[in-house]
Amino acid sequence: MSNEQLFKPISRNGLLLGLFAIVTTGLVVLTFTVSEDRILEQQRRVKEKALFQLIPEQAMDNVLLEDTLPISARTLLADGTTDLAYIARKDGEVVGVILPVVSTEGYSGKIGLIVGINADGSLAGVRILSHRETPGLGDKVDLNKSDWLLGFDGKSLQQPALENWKVKKDGGEFDQLTGATITPRAIVKAIKKALVYFAEHKELLAEKPAAIKAATEKAGE
Repeated sequence: MSNEQLFKPISRNGLLLGLFAIVTTGLVVLTFTVSEDRILEQQRRVKEKALFQLIPEQAMDNVLLEDTLPISARTLLADGTTDLAYIARKDGEVVGVILPVVSTEGYSGKIGLIVGINADGSLAGVRILSHRETPGLGDKVDLNKSDWLLGFDGKSLQQPALENWKVKKDGGEFDQLTGATITPRAIVKAIKKALVYFAEHKELLAEKPAAIKAATEKAGE
């Protein structure tokens, strides 16, 4: 058998394997892209639903999803990402703000949450958007698992006092979960950061959208 006859099947098989690899890679990329888009859309829907659980639509007369302020403060978004604060208004006055917070101090990694704060600085509520905490233990911070999160409703930097914004194991006000302390500790700390941020940036958060746009554009110059 000549070398030419020997290498023809090898070349043909190599070409087929190469085409198979290209097609397979393309399908994997396509599947990932489609899945990622679906995941992002699902996350957006979950977030929108949670926003109106914190501040009901009847409490405002503006379009909450359009009245936003970009947030990139590392104090709130510990992973260095950028997200939006949502401003609720009634007759032009701010009635509440919903702040995004990311904690990297969870037992199993990042915890994403939104914190609703009334104009008087009290908590309208808190919702967990994403986490990977241990099932049966740390995942009880999710409202689908327990009502632990509801214990923050109405709290503020004055009630309890700032130094008491800790779990009871650390000498603070808030209950930890049975068998889990790290996750509640991370969330209490994250909520406290949101309240402090609100207190320190209340004037900016109360600005009208046009003023906010002008301020952020000037800051970016």
